[in-house]
Amino acid sequence: MLQGRARDDDGPIRVGFTVTKKIGTATERNRIRRRLREVVKRVDGVAMRPHNDYVLVGRRAALDRGFSVMIDDFHVALERIGRGRQSRTE
Repeated sequence: MLQGRARDDDGPIRVGFTVTKKIGTATERNRIRRRLREVVKRVDGVAMRPHNDYVLVGRRAALDRGFSVMIDDFHVALERIGRGRQSRTE
């Protein structure tokens, strides 16, 4: 899951990661967090909007999901967030 929030300052894009204890052991949560970090690194910076904060919420499915599928999911989530903001301003 991806959440996004526009900011009013001129700071850089910020990305946070969260995985709750309900997901599994510390080892599993850390593995999910590492996978999510790598997804963000591999996505071009143009896909994410400047002056925004993003939070990726890790789910248990991220342990077994294919990495290329996770990257595609992230792109789709970014597009949905972008479309939601455009419709609010119109």
